[in-house]
Order: sequence, then structure tokens, then C-alpha cells
Amino acid sequence: MKQTVMDVMKVTVEKFGQQTALNMKIDGNWQATTWSHYYDQVRMAARAFITLGLEKGKAVSILGNNCPQWFISDLAGIFAGAVPGGIYTTNAPEQCRYIAAHSEANIAVVENAEQLAKFKQIRDQLPDLKAIVLMNGTDEDGQVHAWEDLPDLATQTSEADLEKRIAGQSPDDCCTLIYTSGTTGDPKGVMITHDNIVWTTRQVAASVAVSETDQIISYLPLSHIAEQVVSLHIPLLTGSTAWFAESLDQLGDNLREVRPTMFVGVPRVWEKIQAKMMAAGAQNSALKKKIAAWARKKGLAGTYAFQAGRPMPALHGLADKLVFSKVRDKLGFDRCNLFISTAAPISKDTLEFFHSLDIPITEVYGMSECTGPGTVSLPQPHKFRTRWAGPALQGAEVGIASDGEVLMRGRHVFKGYFKNEAATAETIDSDGWLHSGDVGQVDDTGFLQITDRKKELLITAGGENIAPQILEGQLKAIPAISQAVVLGDRRKYLTALFALDPEKVASEAAAAGSGARDSEAASQCDTFRAYIQTQLDGVNASLARVQTIKKFVILPEELSIEGGELTPTMKLKRRIVNEKYAAQIESMYADA
Repeated sequence: MKQTVMDVMKVTVEKFGQQTALNMKIDGNWQATTWSHYYDQVRMAARAFITLGLEKGKAVSILGNNCPQWFISDLAGIFAGAVPGGIYTTNAPEQCRYIAAHSEANIAVVENAEQLAKFKQIRDQLPDLKAIVLMNGTDEDGQVHAWEDLPDLATQTSEADLEKRIAGQSPDDCCTLIYTSGTTGDPKGVMITHDNIVWTTRQVAASVAVSETDQIISYLPLSHIAEQVVSLHIPLLTGSTAWFAESLDQLGDNLREVRPTMFVGVPRVWEKIQAKMMAAGAQNSALKKKIAAWARKKGLAGTYAFQAGRPMPALHGLADKLVFSKVRDKLGFDRCNLFISTAAPISKDTLEFFHSLDIPITEVYGMSECTGPGTVSLPQPHKFRTRWAGPALQGAEVGIASDGEVLMRGRHVFKGYFKNEAATAETIDSDGWLHSGDVGQVDDTGFLQITDRKKELLITAGGENIAPQILEGQLKAIPAISQAVVLGDRRKYLTALFALDPEKVASEAAAAGSGARDSEAASQCDTFRAYIQTQLDGVNASLARVQTIKKFVILPEELSIEGGELTPTMKLKRRIVNEKYAAQIESMYADA
């Protein structure tokens, strides 16, 4: 039976009304919101939005960090028959303008004065915009309404009028717009229906066995479908509790306070945790280092044994008592039974680092166009393998086209791109298959492995097809390297840009005999460069000749969202990297 988002929330509130739905830290203390209060707030905000002029089928743009107001605004827009469209907090005013204008937003909900300033700058270019709601604070502008004004505004729209909006929707209606990262041009508006969200969430929750006792921490951008499914819609279906991290910088502290029962991270988050753990471990005594090294060998062997359904190696239990349990406690993972990496490929080095600590990170493959997950890999014997994304989501299909492109089909496949029938026709074929743009393979057990982006394959001057993401993952196993970008499309050989890990530069430079103590100094140090070359030679030795990296440039700082090289979900913008570092790239081909 198909349901709407409103149907789902109503059932959950009836079951778990007095239990905690949301937890937000205010003035240093966690403050809980019950399911009943949450539901009342959503309905109140929906009525207020209607009062402010929100029309059926128009949009509510939301610009802010994860918080209860974000969830409430999103659901209020859906209840009112409109479509919420999240905007990344790092977006520039022009990027905000594009999304708000394209989605025909009647209302913008912004977090604070900083984000409000962006909309004030562009509102004369937004003909559909009728009001701006400020989550925190007040403003004298007549078009701007404080969050505290919403209850009074709601009194001007009756519950009966809201019920008409709710009753006028069907499960196959678009209820959310997810804007793509725009790595290859303007973002596209992915139309997600009620049924897309409800069905996908139900399949994931059933596969993972989520219940009302689960605790989930919300910290990844809510403009991204993965975070919406994990922290907004899974609790909405199951009655589990969402906790809002104070910031990405405070995530470590918040994890220890919340002690989530499941945790989803993008590769960059896992890499950052890894770097901090390695830096901390380097400060341990010689005895502790020796014990940790012994335990990690047991942990890695144990993870691979577990994947294959074999018995744990001898003394694995002792290693858990001495090391693994203490690590999980320190990270806030002591009651976490599901660790997921998603949104982009993660390196084998990072996976095996956590595997060696008995933290079995599984990979989930998906995209906005399939409402998040296309596969689900579980920490169970025969249900996950390192560097494989698992089998298709239960009830869905995964296939491989003749050219290696990954295809998906099922009720999770989106309705189409808003105002872009041509792109929709290119993406969903006549048989209902979603063409992902990724290249991969499916083995005889149904497990999917992604090898690269179809459009990012490098074709060398010699006609060799090279998957850069695979090589980049191997290059990041070099301890000092935080990020790697492989280059060589239509060139005679491959080269790379390396960004160094700030947490490791000093120790790695010391090991190299270099006096450098930061990334900028290391990037200019010949001794440090020779040290990296030696380690690169080791990686090259394991590669086919056409895959070897002939030259490299060390960048003075990491690639970042602020620098424009990464999307808000930390995916690499190759075109921007090529443009920004054109001089450095050309220097590596000057003699070619």
C-alpha cells in the first residue's frame, strides 16, 4: 500500500507521541522534543506558511544547518502541498538565487543574519518569493518574519484548510526537490515523490532493523538525500530519535554524548577521524603502540573472517578487551552497531584502518535520483565485503549496461528532473532503468562494486581507459597524503596533485629528515618531495605500467568546499581543480 509522508508521521505520532523525537543542544544542555509536539509544530508551521502565501506545488527554500526548524520547515512545506528544496549553507548568493528561482520558491527559511543577507541580496530576482522566515533572531524588514511569529500567523489559516491541502495529495506526487551538486553545470532539481521516500525508507529500516530505540546523529548537510533519509525520514517511520550535532567541528564531542546506535559518514569524515586517531596514537608509549599493533592485526584478520563467515582468529576477544572496546568508548561508538560510508568511494586504506579496530564500515551506493540508497551492505557474514557496496536494496534491481554503466530500477527511482524533460529522458530509459553515470560490476552473488564515474574515465593519448578514483584511493594510502587527484586525459602519461594531511605533516616531515612543519613548507621542500617520491614508487610498483603516476605536484593546502574544489558533500569538482591548478598541471607535461 502506498502512503504519503503525512500518513507515515501521523501513525508514528499515534504510536510514540510522548517519546523523544528530536534532541537539540541549547545553552549547553540537550533539550528534547516529543513526537506529539513535533507534529503540532509541523502543522502549525504549515498553516503559517499558507498564511504567508505558500501555494500548492510551489517551493520552500531552506538555508541553514541541521536543527529542529529545518525538519519542521521541510515537513511543513510537504504538509501544505508544496515542495521543500534545501540549499547548502556554503552556497553563494547566486547559487541560492538559481535554486530558489528554479524551484519557484514562495518562502525562504534561513538560519540567521548571515544567511538572510544572501536572500536580501537576491530577492528582487525572485518573482515568486513572498516571505522570508528567520529561524534564529529578528529583523525589521517587513518581508522577514521571526520563527516566533509563526504561531500567530498560523491562526489565520484553519486546520480545515490545512487538511484540504493534505487530502489533495497522492503518494505519486512530488513532495521534495533535491538539487544535485552541480559538478558538471547548473544543479538539477530531482523530483522525489511521497512513495519514493516512504518506500525507500521502509526498505532500509527493515533491512537494518531500525526501531524506536535507535539513536541517530544528524550532521551531514540536509540538502543531501542521504541525510534526509537517515536522520529525518527513518525516525519519521520508526519512532527513533534524531540528535542534532552542534557543528562538524564538535562532532567528536557530540558523538561521545549521544552514543548513536548507527552512524553514517562520507569518506572525508571517516578520513578525518582516522587522521586524528593516528595522530593521537603516535603519542602513545612504546608498549601501548606494540599492543595496539598486535590488536590491529587481529582486528583486520577478524573482519575478513567475519565477512566470510569463518571463526574469529585466536585471542580476538582479548584484543577487543584491551583495545577495540576502549577505542569504541573513546569515539562514542560503544553502542553503535552500524557504520556506513556513502556518497563517494572510500579508500581501502581507510576501510582497513577501521576494520583493524573492529569497526566494520560497510558501503552503501546510491544517488539522489534513486532516493538515496541503491544498495545496502550490512555488517553480517556474507552481507558485506571490503570495497563492495553490497546487493540491491530489497525490492529493487541493479544491472550493468553493455558499456559498464550501473543501472537501477524500482520504486525508489525518482519522478524526473524538474523543468528538464530532456535530461529526464536521458536518465530514465523506456524500460524504467535509471542510468547512474557510474561504471561498475556485479558479481555472481549480486554484490555491486563501483569502479568510476562514466564521464570521469581518463582516456590517455595511447587510448587506455583509466579509472582515476581507484588510483586516488591507492595513493591516499601514502600516510602524508590526504587527497589525490589523478590527471592524464588525452595525455601521454598520468600525473597527480597531492594535498597533505595537516595532522600528519609534521611527523611525516620529521621522518623524511625535512624541517617543514606545515603543508605549505612541505610542498616546497625537496627533501620532503623525495620522501613522497619513494613512497609513490612503492604504489607504482603494484600498478600496470599505464596506471603509474609519472609526476606529481604537492599543493600548499587541502582541497576544500570554501576553495571551490569540493561540493558540499565533499565530492571532487574535477573541472574546477583543472581550471584552478592549470599552471601546476601544465608544468608536469611541459616536456611531453
